[in-house]
Amino acid sequence: MEKRRLSFWQIWNMSFGFLGIQMGFALQNANASRILQIFGADVHELSWFWIIAPLMGLIVQPIIGHYSDNTWGRFGRRKPYFLVGAILASVGLVLMPQADIFTVFLPPLWVGAGMLMIMDASFNVAMEPFRALVGDNLRTDQRTLGFSVQTALIGFGAVIGSWLPYALTNWFGVSNQTSDGAIPFNLILSFIIGAAVLIVSILITVLTTKEYSPEELALIEKEKAKSVDIDVVVENKESSLLDVFEDFKKMPTTMRQLAWVQFFSWFGLFGMWVFATPAIAQHIYGLSHADSTSTMYQDAGDWIGILFGVYNLVSAIYAFALPYIAQRIGRKKTHSISLIIGGLGLLSIYIMPDKNWLIVSMIGVGIAWASILAMPYAILAGSISPKKMGVYMGIFNFFIVIPQIINALIGGPLVKYAYSNQAIFALVLSGVSFLVAAALVNKVKDVDDIIQS
Repeated sequence: MEKRRLSFWQIWNMSFGFLGIQMGFALQNANASRILQIFGADVHELSWFWIIAPLMGLIVQPIIGHYSDNTWGRFGRRKPYFLVGAILASVGLVLMPQADIFTVFLPPLWVGAGMLMIMDASFNVAMEPFRALVGDNLRTDQRTLGFSVQTALIGFGAVIGSWLPYALTNWFGVSNQTSDGAIPFNLILSFIIGAAVLIVSILITVLTTKEYSPEELALIEKEKAKSVDIDVVVENKESSLLDVFEDFKKMPTTMRQLAWVQFFSWFGLFGMWVFATPAIAQHIYGLSHADSTSTMYQDAGDWIGILFGVYNLVSAIYAFALPYIAQRIGRKKTHSISLIIGGLGLLSIYIMPDKNWLIVSMIGVGIAWASILAMPYAILAGSISPKKMGVYMGIFNFFIVIPQIINALIGGPLVKYAYSNQAIFALVLSGVSFLVAAALVNKVKDVDDIIQS
């Protein structure tokens, strides 16, 4: 049995839920540091709050991957998980910027951090099955296209989420002013809109996508085993959550090699997400590291949203080119070149003369971001068994969240003590990290890459 070839629009609908997930994720990435600073967090404390995100991924994704591998019911295999995750994430989106309404129970800073935890756990519940769904449903020759379409939708969703606060203020006159620790109304409204879009986009995927049954996947796996050397042994025994640890020990060689690429890629991304707002507020706008309430700081925060939207828009466009580039030069070389361009983009922020020139820097970041979201998964999926697609996509997330946890632990102290509260150097370190990841791609074994001469 062979997997059926899907049309472009079937692939599009299958991944459409990622538009809403990434819109919510982009709202969080661009504005969580800003919200936490308004609630009273110091610059050097930000990475400690952000440690919540990778911790949730470390805990949640392998568990969800395991159970989604072993779930089959009237609603399918993966779909129930990302629907529940979307509902919970929407709750967090609505409540995080309004954490001050709970101050009768706890300080708003801690409530905000709690809502950040709910959002991150829920995003992880929704995201992991989406990655596995592409691996489940697509043939080898369509897999790069599938992850690229997913990346494009991630980019479009992130553009909308990143630009929404700026658009509400500058195009529709919604206030972005704050006083006495209150969150600007443009942020509150943006998060509510993001929650609504998340639910609708997930429902589109749920209602339009068909999944393979376990019996069909078993037949497909037998056919694949004849043509591809898979170094993962799948045993016929009762499944247990403890199998995750055994699966970790038996991970494919390709995954072990990709782990280091992912480590340095995501170490760099985390530093950018956490410190972009204070870094640009200080380095470009000339503000003090202690300023988190002035009008100029709010303008800087809105501009960060624009910049994040730029890199996500570039990633969405570049994602459509990735399958064609990879066919010509291979997935590894495509990923390495993309990471080099992104690293140079991050390094260039330090020398840019004003805020508008930062758009050029973000173009480079967008190219790397598109490749980070597509190429490692396209390379990985060919090396693992269909029966273990979910759990290995979850385990693969270890190499995304561990570098973020490390950055969260050391990033704040580095900014405070090594960089004298100048957060721009955190972005420089992120650029160097991308370049290291680019070099490590060359050591990866891609077992089923298809290069057309």
